[in-house]
Amino acid sequence: MSYTVFRYNELEFRPPQRGDQSRGIAPLSEALRNMRANIWRLPPGIRGARHLEHVQEEMFVVLDGTATMLLGDPPERVELPRGSVCVVNTETALQLRNESDAEVTVLIVGAPPETGKADYLPDVD
Repeated sequence: MSYTVFRYNELEFRPPQRGDQSRGIAPLSEALRNMRANIWRLPPGIRGARHLEHVQEEMFVVLDGTATMLLGDPPERVELPRGSVCVVNTETALQLRNESDAEVTVLIVGAPPETGKADYLPDVD
């Protein structure tokens, strides 16, 4: 038997490897075999990269604050208050944003743990 416990108040957030460095990421993927997962802190006004995953399904769980997702093409704006879960299937354009005045914390899970199989799309308003 093997397991890992992550306690929210003990997570270490660090700047991401690329993109806006004002965001914070607490990686969970090292404890996983068949999926990827990270907890993200997004300051007000932050926009993640608009992209379309060809292999990986993604799940977004809002732990704190209100996140905004742009889903599809043309994009539909969906507000996700604390406790909301959004599952995005492959071949669906998506963008995670914090359009609020407060920090947002989101758990993002992707499976399978494939990287480099996405198309990055132009940002939209």
